[in-house]
Amino acid sequence: MNNILQLVLTLLFDSYKPLYIAARALYILGAWLLFKKSGIDGRWSLVPWIREYQLGRCAAREPEGRYLCVTSMMITILQVANLCFVRLVKNETLISFKPLILVILFTVMLMHFVYNIRVFAGFVRIYGVSRAWLALCVIDELRFIPMLVWGVSGKYKPAWKVEDLKAEMERLATHGTAAVMDEGLTVNLKDRHVKEFFQKRYLLKDIHMSIPQGHMVLLLGGSGAGKTTFLNAVNGYEKADARVTLNGNDMYTDYKKMLYEVGFVPQQELMRGKDTVLRTLLDAAKVRLSKDIPKENREQRVYEVMDIFGLTPVKDHLVEKLSGGQKKRLSISMEFISNPSLFILDEPDSGLDGVMARELFEQLRRIADTGKIVIVITHTPDRVIDLFDDVIVLAKDSSRTGRLAFYGSVEDARAFFGKEKMEEIVKSINQKEEGGDGLADEYVLKYAEVQNG
Repeated sequence: MNNILQLVLTLLFDSYKPLYIAARALYILGAWLLFKKSGIDGRWSLVPWIREYQLGRCAAREPEGRYLCVTSMMITILQVANLCFVRLVKNETLISFKPLILVILFTVMLMHFVYNIRVFAGFVRIYGVSRAWLALCVIDELRFIPMLVWGVSGKYKPAWKVEDLKAEMERLATHGTAAVMDEGLTVNLKDRHVKEFFQKRYLLKDIHMSIPQGHMVLLLGGSGAGKTTFLNAVNGYEKADARVTLNGNDMYTDYKKMLYEVGFVPQQELMRGKDTVLRTLLDAAKVRLSKDIPKENREQRVYEVMDIFGLTPVKDHLVEKLSGGQKKRLSISMEFISNPSLFILDEPDSGLDGVMARELFEQLRRIADTGKIVIVITHTPDRVIDLFDDVIVLAKDSSRTGRLAFYGSVEDARAFFGKEKMEEIVKSINQKEEGGDGLADEYVLKYAEVQNG
């Protein structure tokens, strides 16, 4: 009992010296003031660990705030465990675990430090101050200084309030649904979310569009904007809270039937190097075509596709011996076997030079001209932008949710963003810490206002 009392007294007094107590009190006061300025109840500053999560929200760094909360909790637990080993544990076997606890504690403290810097980098952006302020955020005992200055001075005002921006996003970004077309692709995606930190984390939200047949569409978006998640939701691989129809058929309720109507070519080439081109396509035909189709018809379709993509001269070559361009065409051919109505390609020009990429995209243009819908992700869009009809722009808003910032023709996209090049559009919506202009929220709201009329 005396040992336990001694431990409690140590926790209360030895570890919390007067200067540290003063620094923590000022830190809590600074958090209270920042919460009030950001439209959050200041009383959250009095709640250990949750306080760090709320700081992340105020700084438009909610994901980092979650990790900051968890690492803060872990540090407290590990420090108490370490103190218990020092004060109470006498067993040599148990004492041997102390170095492991110290290693884990050091690792968690390092993670905590990184997330702290990320959160306060968010405050720098929100308050429009110099990055030099981050120097005061490196040391725990000095972190209260910028918090108090930003919180007390009327000179510093946050670019937006947490709840106000959330309400504005919900009001404007939910602009109804796209009318379902009998011919073409219609996407009405309410949200795609995962469970994280005991609550929903939205990956995508409020994406509505209708794409006519025969259109070749460029999908743009910065890192983490949800491009691949969006495509997986469209093709039914990752179901969202959405209704996706292709030529009037529901992609989710008729999933087995629609498998043959959608071709998806991933960035990675999924082919066996020791197989020939012909064998690779024959195997693909067995998977991609209905089992009811006779063998001779499947083989006929394979030869048709080889002719379309210029692979007939190399049909007996091993896949590993093909050039980069030939491998890309073979990868596309494997999905085109089923003659899909919707063709989705994730960076099909990856690793190709300009001439080979141009030839590949011209082939995709010809496929679209046959009445197919072709959706493409590429990181070098400007060299082939003349081949596209439309542009989809996904942007990661301040809450890290992928939203629709634009959908329309290439020329309308240039006018909407005031940018001539597609790569400049991506730069404008990327976060500042990613080398962008940090205008994602502005364009999401602007597009929603245009849609609302």
